Amino acid sequence: MTTRTSVKDNPAPENKTMIEQLVDHENMTKALRRVEKNHGSPGVDNMTTEELLPYLHVHWAEIKVQLLNGNYRPKPVKQVEISKSNGGKRLLGIPTVLDRLIQQAIHQLLDPIFDPDFSANSYGFRKGRSPIDAVKQAQSYQKSGRRWVVDIDLANFFDEVNHDRLISRIRRKVNDRHILRLIRIYLRSGIMTGGVMTLRHKGTPQGSPLSPLLSNIVLDELDKELETRGHKFCRYADDCNIYVRSRKAGDRAMQSIGKFVENKLRLRVNQLKSAVSRPWRRVFLGYSFTSDRNAKLRVPPRSVKRIKKKLKVEFRRGKGRNLGRFINENLNPVIRGWINYFRHAEVKGFAEELDGWVRRHLRKIKWMQWKRPRTRYKELKRLGLTDLRARESAYNGRGSWWNSGASHMNAVMRKKYFDRLGLVNMLVVVFEFRKH
Repeated sequence: MTTRTSVKDNPAPENKTMIEQLVDHENMTKALRRVEKNHGSPGVDNMTTEELLPYLHVHWAEIKVQLLNGNYRPKPVKQVEISKSNGGKRLLGIPTVLDRLIQQAIHQLLDPIFDPDFSANSYGFRKGRSPIDAVKQAQSYQKSGRRWVVDIDLANFFDEVNHDRLISRIRRKVNDRHILRLIRIYLRSGIMTGGVMTLRHKGTPQGSPLSPLLSNIVLDELDKELETRGHKFCRYADDCNIYVRSRKAGDRAMQSIGKFVENKLRLRVNQLKSAVSRPWRRVFLGYSFTSDRNAKLRVPPRSVKRIKKKLKVEFRRGKGRNLGRFINENLNPVIRGWINYFRHAEVKGFAEELDGWVRRHLRKIKWMQWKRPRTRYKELKRLGLTDLRARESAYNGRGSWWNSGASHMNAVMRKKYFDRLGLVNMLVVVFEFRKH
């Protein structure tokens, strides 16, 4: 795989079977680069992405023969739990890096076959499409007068996918029995939890390179049904919103589409999380909207709460750190990633409030680092307070959070102070984006 392939060993693509295209040097090299770029945790064999290429140098010839002959068997998926923002847990499946390589190679073959026929209203895991595209499409529906939303949440979607229906959908466009067999084997590969393996009879493991494409293949049937009925909708993975003009139309859509999902797709609608409501009372891909006719994008309290929770973890790590280094190494990467997603917001109050909250936490860290009243007195005076005010502030006996919001700490650690340390200013990011 890692050596130059001769013309003799590399016949023209049109003469190759799909399984031969899978193990083709160019396809596998492209998949290898993608797996190495994504990094990710090791699977059940503990092999890292850095160890994959040396392993392939030794074993690729054998693996290739197994794939071509239909004898390849993947290792079980390591199951881990990750925390959800609502306090719950999500099960994530981690295949071995070798199996991630093969699944990525399969994805590269199937995606050009299936993606062109996917709905224009499907935005998840597709090249050239993003969550923001879906949010803006939802906004345009509201501006056109569709001010009710049918918010459909599929219960444990990735755990409920019916394997036979999925393979049947794939078989319509893929007739290579080795590829079909390989996909089915991956769907049924065991799950390793606490050293015990259990077989899987339905569902696709979240965390595999193939899972997003398979989910789109399954839910494309839903998209086509919605299009046939003339609905205006946006779908990102298993998050589907239908926009209608009245509550009555929304109730009808919820009932009929719910039956289609459960009876035809053999999936379940989460009745607790699904609802017919006003868009500004719901959250779609992290965003919400204003209630006026312009349906401006806004960041709801739920999304602000999530980033605060994440930043609090970082603040706890900053107690003994140099403030400038802590900001640039710990805080800025988190803040920058979050605000780059939410910079499309047209209501900017959230950014100003968050900026102030972050600066207050940093002042708290500094206050705690000074520890003793005498040290606080010296530092406050050094930073510009008068002797009397520095002394009264340092010896006030109040807690660190109170002092971080008090006038004396705001006076010596203004916004410009943090600007010099390089702290990302969220309001500036949003303002600059809107300006351009």
